[in-house]
Amino acid sequence: MYESIKYEVNNTVCVITLNRPEALNAFTSTMNKEITKAIKTAEGSDEVRCIVIKGAGKGFCSGQDLSEVDNSMDHGEILRSLYGPMVKKIRECEKPIVAAIHGAAAGAGFSLALACDFRIMAEKSFFMNAFIQVGLIPDSGNLYYLRRLVGDAKALEISLFGERILSHDALKLGIATKVVPNESLEEEVLNYATRLASLPTKAVALTKRALRAADELELSDFLEYEAQGQRIAGLTADHQEGIKAFMEKRKPVFIGN
Repeated sequence: MYESIKYEVNNTVCVITLNRPEALNAFTSTMNKEITKAIKTAEGSDEVRCIVIKGAGKGFCSGQDLSEVDNSMDHGEILRSLYGPMVKKIRECEKPIVAAIHGAAAGAGFSLALACDFRIMAEKSFFMNAFIQVGLIPDSGNLYYLRRLVGDAKALEISLFGERILSHDALKLGIATKVVPNESLEEEVLNYATRLASLPTKAVALTKRALRAADELELSDFLEYEAQGQRIAGLTADHQEGIKAFMEKRKPVFIGN
């Protein structure tokens, strides 16, 4: 079904694995398209309630495969046709997405991680805005997300110097959600994703929508937007289960609708 990624679903968690370990999972046009397709498939599946993106082999993703780049290419068109749709699909996805980072997440690989909702890093991993080293600007939504996490000045510094951001520094800056020992990354990510998958699915989706709307709306419009969202959430079976569990002094069991 896929050439450059793996797609697996286990117990409501979908794991998308970038599967070009011989090239440090560098992006090709096929991989861009397949990630977009996989996110769309997972979002449309009632079986999936959380998505994990990880890399095979020694690292997460080293960015664009430079063997596909030549002087005749229109870099802007590559972004419009391949990276843009991928980043938009990740942003629009209403299910939580966790990036599991080991080794390098560089260039567009860093951008991919930034586009996810959460970033769990192995201790011996790093981020790197490597674009400047080949005379390019950060792309694939990189600065859109990075400046929101670290501010304009730090985002500029990270982009212009292009140095490695080690895991614990990434945690201090607010780029990493969590840092875990290398040997327990897979277990920690699965536990984190399973917790997310156990939450009321509709409320999670509505919360992600509200966060996006908060970027775009004035306060009065946002208050109306959240009122509409809360009305929808209040009609779900998971809301009724939450109330019932609270009254019965037990942990709720959400079924995702």
